[in-house]
Amino acid sequence: MTYAIVARGKGGSNVLEQVEIDNPTPVTGEVLVRHTAIGVNFIDTYFRTGLYPWPVEKDLVLGSEAAGIIEAVGEGVSGFSVGDRVAYTIPNGAYVSHRAIKAKHLVKLPDGISDEIAAASMLKGLTAHYLLHRSFQVQSGQRVLFHAAAGGVGLIAGQWLVAKGVTAIGTAGGPEKCALASTHGYSQMIDYKSENFVERIREITEGQGVDAVYDSIGKDTYPGSLHCLKNFGSLVSFGQSSGPALDFKLSDLAAGSYSVTRPILFHFTAESGYLQSAADALFTMISSGDIKININQKFSLSDAAKAHDQLESRQTTGSTILLP
Repeated sequence: MTYAIVARGKGGSNVLEQVEIDNPTPVTGEVLVRHTAIGVNFIDTYFRTGLYPWPVEKDLVLGSEAAGIIEAVGEGVSGFSVGDRVAYTIPNGAYVSHRAIKAKHLVKLPDGISDEIAAASMLKGLTAHYLLHRSFQVQSGQRVLFHAAAGGVGLIAGQWLVAKGVTAIGTAGGPEKCALASTHGYSQMIDYKSENFVERIREITEGQGVDAVYDSIGKDTYPGSLHCLKNFGSLVSFGQSSGPALDFKLSDLAAGSYSVTRPILFHFTAESGYLQSAADALFTMISSGDIKININQKFSLSDAAKAHDQLESRQTTGSTILLP
């Protein structure tokens, strides 16, 4: 059976519904992929709730990363064949058992990278890549603060940061999450449930502040994140799990001649050559053991709503995947 999980309208997880669909036929430039694993990310909930505008007028299929096996190849496709193991990350459309997708969005999976690892790391791993290499290009010897360090992106970023010689300080909610992040590159962890992260950063850095703050939380952390920066420091805002920072003013940056950026992964992957080079770098780090991918939650694709509930209630750590 070919099926999809669709959002019937904007709202809570209850808007998600399983429906049977026709098996897709790839057109020119496309291949048909049978999904074997699908990643779950906060961006999925942003679209579901309407925080991000819907790209369609009616039902929306969520999901921005997946891995699978090519079952058919359309006209004009080169470099891919039936039976190839592939993965991708593009906005929406992944919560399906089978998908016709443009070949330009795909990367082949090396033998040492499983389908589940690829589905759990494409969006999060490439996000970590552009954060550390393009949004604020970290240098050995610097210190940074990374919010939500026990999340999927945070755990990957912590390991990549330490491999680059950067001192990574993280925040997370609760001792268990802090302990998990501490084993993934973070030299010090701050439990935001019991500690004031701005005060702790001042203590840890002896009042100097950090070179950059990577913030995917938004409304709850934005003002404090700026107060953690040293002069000329950079705030990289790449998410808003607590809601958007609506009170942002350009004059806020004058306190320390700060810089701020709001990057989007899919702007980078649209650049010629970036997708393959970034994926190569990620897979090399995973294959070498420098980055370990933690898949701590697995759900059936039909249970996507349960996965969303756990993600939004902060019950997850690491990566979450759906299995068709």
